[in-house]
Amino acid sequence: MSVSTIIDTQERAAKPAITAGFKRRCPNCHEGSMFDGYLQAVHSCAVCGEELHHHRADDGPAYIVILLVAHIVGFVFHFAFNLLNRDPVLMISVLVPLSVGLCLVLLPRVKGGLIGLQWAKRMHGFSVDHSAN
Repeated sequence: MSVSTIIDTQERAAKPAITAGFKRRCPNCHEGSMFDGYLQAVHSCAVCGEELHHHRADDGPAYIVILLVAHIVGFVFHFAFNLLNRDPVLMISVLVPLSVGLCLVLLPRVKGGLIGLQWAKRMHGFSVDHSAN
């Protein structure tokens, strides 16, 4: 048994990996960039060489972001309804940019966090035996 096999079978901490992913950083070294552009994950980390292309973060981040943004905007709508005197144009002009902005900010971060979780739990090819997945 080689040293790299022993290291690969050690349990990975999920919280630091998810936090690094939320910051769009490599879940292994926490330094390299996880994305090449807005949402395209890099093949491997430029700093530590960890392969990140195994992830399966397809529609999951979008569903999570929709759930979060709907709750945030719904909460804001509830209170803004009385504050903005129920003016529909004013409500739309405030809530639509808020919704779009939140989605654009949260989507790469949630995707990074999900990739970090998959890396920590050795899901979808992040395991030791790549032929099993």
